[in-house]
Amino acid sequence: MISDVRYRKGRFLVASKECASSENEQNTLTVEGNSTRVVFSQIAGLIARRIVCNKKPGDTVAAGERVGLIKFGSRVDVVLGMEWDIVVRPGMHVSAGSSILARRNNLCSNEGAVATMSTSEPVTCRG
Repeated sequence: MISDVRYRKGRFLVASKECASSENEQNTLTVEGNSTRVVFSQIAGLIARRIVCNKKPGDTVAAGERVGLIKFGSRVDVVLGMEWDIVVRPGMHVSAGSSILARRNNLCSNEGAVATMSTSEPVTCRG
């Protein structure tokens, strides 16, 4: 279930720059359930300057479900807890709604749970 959605105005720097995480316009969603929390930020970039979010607190979501849209040159930052094992590696390309980013590890009771990318654009994973 989505527990929080926060929009923050900001700049429109090139999204691949590290400072974009703290300075650019973004929408941050927190999803909680099954003893875990996943936080991700839709970060607007230099060209598109548009973030669309179709969800609000209290909405339920499934793995791979579309929650919104960001346009060209934007990015998504994903924050996972210790109960997740990251399966993508730097330089790998992932596809929206279908690429597995992480799997729940043995520390949790929900085996087989996955976190999937839910953006409209393929993105490059960075280390």
